Amino acid sequence: MNRSHVRATAGAVAVLAVTGACTAQAPAPPQAEVTVTVAGPPSTRNVARASAAPVSKPQLIEVPDVAGMNHQQAQDTIQAAGLHNLREVDGKGLGRPLLVDRDWVQAGQDPPAGAKVAADTTITLTATMYSDH
Repeated sequence: MNRSHVRATAGAVAVLAVTGACTAQAPAPPQAEVTVTVAGPPSTRNVARASAAPVSKPQLIEVPDVAGMNHQQAQDTIQAAGLHNLREVDGKGLGRPLLVDRDWVQAGQDPPAGAKVAADTTITLTATMYSDH
């Protein structure tokens, strides 16, 4: 058998092996042995295993009750619980900035005390000045 015939037969076997078109009716010649290595993306089995990993739920934090506290103490209490996204609101609706925290007293909060929230939840602290009372 000449060399070009062996190459053609090996090439045909490689194509049949890659495409899965080999049949029992057309066996490969015994003198032609071909190893085919196919490079490509990870197998779908590995991808499926990676995507099937359990997704952990975020830990929920109970919102502490800060009603009636000095505004500074309320902030400290909320932050000590692990909640750091705070929003401050003037309880009189006058839009006054809460600049000196110790001059303000907590009049409300949202979410309410006892609610279970994610750590990145914004907690709104509504306060009024002591002099408003």
